[in-house]
Amino acid sequence: MELRALLFGEGLFETILWRGRTTKLLRHHNRLKSSAEFFQIPCPDFDTFCQEIEKKTKGRKNLYVKFCLLSKGEALYYSYPGESEILVIVRDFVPDTNPKKLCLSSIKRHSANPVVYHKTMNYLPNILTKREALSKGFDDAIMLNERDEVTECSASNILIVKDGKLFTPAHECGLLMGTTMEILIEKMNVKEERLTIDDLYNASSVFITNSLIGALPVVQFENKTYSPTSELLNSINSIIEEENQF
Repeated sequence: MELRALLFGEGLFETILWRGRTTKLLRHHNRLKSSAEFFQIPCPDFDTFCQEIEKKTKGRKNLYVKFCLLSKGEALYYSYPGESEILVIVRDFVPDTNPKKLCLSSIKRHSANPVVYHKTMNYLPNILTKREALSKGFDDAIMLNERDEVTECSASNILIVKDGKLFTPAHECGLLMGTTMEILIEKMNVKEERLTIDDLYNASSVFITNSLIGALPVVQFENKTYSPTSELLNSINSIIEEENQF
């Protein structure tokens, strides 16, 4: 068996703030399992998923964990996976609390590309997006799709406040729906909508979300600045934190 994850980027991963077997952890496994079914990569059940992480974390909590599901099979590129291999990477978790400055990426998503809806090992567009932002003096960049609709940043979803209501780019615009954003859609009545650059410029506040940062305020998009309220930010993070507990 060849490691197809290495040869073709055929693999999946989940980035986790490890606090033990939390409600949030189940969301990570559900997403992994759904993507594994799509790509026909054998996937461990939830208990095995947890056990593999627990072997590496050794009773420690509040850690950065990257769970990788690596496809194995024939070397012919269009062959199907025959089995999978698990790689778990564990690091100390260093919280990021810094407000972010975003720019517009020159790299675009295409909503008809099925790969963009999954967290795959083929991360090159995200890498290029992040590098481009850093080279311009920003923290990250927002990618648009083929219709110039907002999708996501290199490693986070986007949340905006418009007319006093919370919105996030619609999933069908071509983005990976994060487990953290799922929580906010369910528990804060965040609406999915096709958003444009104009919506970003007209928003009163903008945030980015993922599993490691929770929600962080955006203070600048290109030449537009924001002054997000700490009250709303604290409310968002409080709801996210509920699922990171036992």
